[in-house]
Amino acid sequence: MGATGSIGRSTLDLIGRDPASFHVVALSGNRNAELLAKQAIAHNAELAVLADPSGYSELKEALAGTPVEAAAGEEALMEAVGRPVDWVMAAIVGSAGLRPTLEAVRQGTCVALANKECLVSAGDIFMETVAKSGTRLLPVDSEHSAGFQAIDLNVRESIEKIVLTASGGPFRTWTAEQMAKASPQDALKHPNWSMGPKNTIDSATLMNKGLELIEAYHLFPVGPEQLDVVIHPQSIVHCLVEYSDGSVLAQLSSPDMRTPIAYSLAWPARMWAPTERLDLVKIGSLSFEAPDYERFPALRLAREALESDNGATTVLNAANEIAVDAFLDCRIGLPSISALVAAAMEAADRAGLSKPRSLDEVLDLDEQSRGLARSLLKELK
Repeated sequence: MGATGSIGRSTLDLIGRDPASFHVVALSGNRNAELLAKQAIAHNAELAVLADPSGYSELKEALAGTPVEAAAGEEALMEAVGRPVDWVMAAIVGSAGLRPTLEAVRQGTCVALANKECLVSAGDIFMETVAKSGTRLLPVDSEHSAGFQAIDLNVRESIEKIVLTASGGPFRTWTAEQMAKASPQDALKHPNWSMGPKNTIDSATLMNKGLELIEAYHLFPVGPEQLDVVIHPQSIVHCLVEYSDGSVLAQLSSPDMRTPIAYSLAWPARMWAPTERLDLVKIGSLSFEAPDYERFPALRLAREALESDNGATTVLNAANEIAVDAFLDCRIGLPSISALVAAAMEAADRAGLSKPRSLDEVLDLDEQSRGLARSLLKELK
C-alpha cells in the first residue's frame, strides 16, 4: 500500500533485486496511474489499485494486454488488502491509510508499518486490533526499527529510557528570525534523508520527531516520561535504549530507508541491501545536542498531546497536515505551522475534547479537526 510513494519505491527496489524470494500480489497507489502500471508490470503483480477512481481508465489502458488486474476506489483497495498474503507494507501517507492498514492488521499476518497516523491518531485502537488478531507489527521508521532491534523484551522491566535521534533538519543552525523567512524550497532540502514532501517538512519543524515519540509510546513498553529526543546531525545512530544497569544499546546505519525496510522484509532473518556501509574512521566523530523547544515548538506540542490522553494526538496530526499543505502552497510561513497546530489543539480542548473509542470516532475527530484548522488558517493570513 503506497507503492508509488518514497517508501513504496524503496520497497520495490529491494524486492526487484531478489525476485526469486518474493511474489507481489497487489500494489496500490494514490493518483499516479502511469507509475503504478509500470511497477505492477515490472514486478508481475496480480492486481494494481488506484485510490483515486478518476485514474481508473488510464490505469486500465496502461495495463491492457498484461495479466495485471486493474481496479480503483476505496472498495477496491479494501478488497486488495483482504487478499491472502504473508506480508504487507503499509505506506499510505496520512489519515487515508488508517482504514486499509487496520484491515491489513485484521488479517493476522505480518504488517510493516510506515504510516504514522495509525499510531498517532488511533494508537490505542490500532494496538488493540494488533493484539486481538495476532499480527506481527514491524515498524519501518528508521528510529522505531532501530528501537525494535535494540530492545530486549525479555527484560522489559529493565528499560529506563528510549531515546530517538533527530537530524535537526535543514534549520538546525538557523535563528528564529531566519526560519520565519524560510521558503518551502529551503525546508525541502533535508541534509541527510530522501523523503516525500510531507515528511520532509515535518522533519524541518521537528514535528516528525514529535509524531515519532507518540508512535514509540504505543510500540514499546514504556511511559511518556521514559521517551526522549536528542539531536544527532549525522543521522548514523537512530535510537538508543538505556537499561537499568547503565548499558545503552544503539542501532547504527547509514541514512537510507532501505535498511529498515530490508529488516522488515526479511525479519526475523536479514537480507542484503544496497546501502552505504558505515566507515566510522572516515566519519570521525558523532555529535549530539539537546533539542531547542523554543525554535521548534512542534516537539513540545506533540509531547503535550501525548500526555493529555484525550484525543489531542488526533487533532495534532490533522491540524499539522492542513498546516503543512498551506506552507507548501506558500499561504503561511514556517512558524505558522506550529502556531496553527497549537491553536487547533487549544480550540478543540475548549470545545470538550474526548478520547475516540472507535475508528469511526477517530475519523470523525480527524475530519472535525481539519475543518477547525482550515477555519483558524484564515486568522493566520
